[in-house]
Amino acid sequence: MKKLLFVLAFLLVYLQYRLWFGDGSLPGVWQLHREVEAQRTENVRLRERNDTLNAEVLDLQQGHDATEERAREDLGMVKRGETFYQIAE
Repeated sequence: MKKLLFVLAFLLVYLQYRLWFGDGSLPGVWQLHREVEAQRTENVRLRERNDTLNAEVLDLQQGHDATEERAREDLGMVKRGETFYQIAE
């Protein structure tokens, strides 16, 4: 009976060790869950960025208004007959 009790106690200690410190331990699983959640958040952010860029590409491909707006903002272009005012702070 003592041998059986010793074997069961040893098995309990061994399993607890594996649960807390071995491969696939609870802290490791919790860390993986945190990493997965962080990656999901990053994926959502990147998906939104991609959607914005895709909308901008479609807008640039379909119309001249977007191209003109882009040229005005990025390159400072002005139409003929317009006066450009730059205000310095």
